[in-house]
Amino acid sequence: MKKLLSLLLTSALTVAMLAGCGGGGDTTTTETADTGDGKVYNVCNLVNGNLGDKSFFDSAEAGLKELQDAGRITYTTIEMGGTTEDEAKWQGYLDEVSASGEYDLIVVGTFQMPEYLKNVSEKYPDQKYLIYDDTTYELPNVVNLSYAQNDLGYMVGAYAAAMTTATDVEKINEDAVIGFVGGVDSPVINDFLYGYILGAQSINPDIKVDTRYIGNYIDPAKGKELAESMINDNNCDIIWGVAGNAGNGAAEACLETGKAYFIGVDSDQESTFSAEMAAITLTSGLKNIGDSLVWFFDEWDAGNEYWGQHILIGINEGGVGLVTDKNYDKISPDSVKETVDATVAAVTNGEVEVPTAIGDTTNAVVELRESVRP
Repeated sequence: MKKLLSLLLTSALTVAMLAGCGGGGDTTTTETADTGDGKVYNVCNLVNGNLGDKSFFDSAEAGLKELQDAGRITYTTIEMGGTTEDEAKWQGYLDEVSASGEYDLIVVGTFQMPEYLKNVSEKYPDQKYLIYDDTTYELPNVVNLSYAQNDLGYMVGAYAAAMTTATDVEKINEDAVIGFVGGVDSPVINDFLYGYILGAQSINPDIKVDTRYIGNYIDPAKGKELAESMINDNNCDIIWGVAGNAGNGAAEACLETGKAYFIGVDSDQESTFSAEMAAITLTSGLKNIGDSLVWFFDEWDAGNEYWGQHILIGINEGGVGLVTDKNYDKISPDSVKETVDATVAAVTNGEVEVPTAIGDTTNAVVELRESVRP
């Protein structure tokens, strides 16, 4: 990813906690001086939840802070809350910040926001917006950032396949069977899966992949039930949970059976779990929201504008990656690390082109999924 220019700040940062607009939100305003070396954008970051999630929202905040520290933006973060009662106020927040005319860019994220964003973007056609991790609409004043989860899946699959043969590692059994617990049987989740299976097959063409779907993203008990069956019935010793909070039930199954390891998704889940759950989490496949925001401003400053477009952010833009410290470094044999390094390099340099389930009408991923079941 392009490196940020190192700019000297000419004034101290001022951080003030202000009353939230629209009634009740937590607002953090971060100010920095214009260095005179280029435009300093004024940005509003609307969080449909709260900071401290150790996932998408914290990642976006970190990227904006990096930009602010480099003297490239000033920004205001408004925590809108994530309860049902809070959700009723989200449209009001969007309307108010849009009507203010203060911001060069308003940032929102996740699958919960596209309807609200569509409403406000049509009402304020001169306002610029960015939404991350969603491609629901193409709107002329909105840029949609999505992430190459198929490439991410390929790297995770290669790692899981290499690890499941490392039988000298505790919990790894003789059977080459890995698992995938998805949220909903949908193109986005199957995009992760497509890469996962193909990455695993690149290491072991005969590997089996037990795929199950919870049917939602909020039921960890169901995730746990499915993972327990995968572990006890099919000898899965590594399971990737791609189901939000529901997928964390698979981690509980790995812990309680004592027979398997878990791989997290989107954020570094080893850092968010209890000590016991963290101990059975080998790595996580990352969507680097913050890095993708820095990439977007790099492009904007270079004169490359993407309004009205869906932009796929991959490994070369810093959009996806693997956690390679902590348990990964401690538990993975050197031979496995070398395999993963080679796989990441192949994806990065384009030697490997991973197909996507998004927009695919051939059902190729479904056929592949069924062909590798244990």
